[in-house]
Amino acid sequence: MLAIAKITTKGQTTIPQDVRAALHVSAGDMIAWEVGSDGTATVRRVQPLDVEYLRAVEGTLSEWNSAADENAYRGL
Repeated sequence: MLAIAKITTKGQTTIPQDVRAALHVSAGDMIAWEVGSDGTATVRRVQPLDVEYLRAVEGTLSEWNSAADENAYRGL
């Protein structure tokens, strides 16, 4: 499916109806954008559980972010 939309001066766009239907999103839903190194972008619907889970684990990730960890896992 190809859908084209214009970006406003505020960086906003309207998601075409066919795309909203394919993603099963509507007003108030959340979407996530992932941009690849080749310049392509992927968008997906974010489930409320995804957001809650990510917020819950966010604070626990700092314990794995030290110089010793970087040295230990650099070659992986």
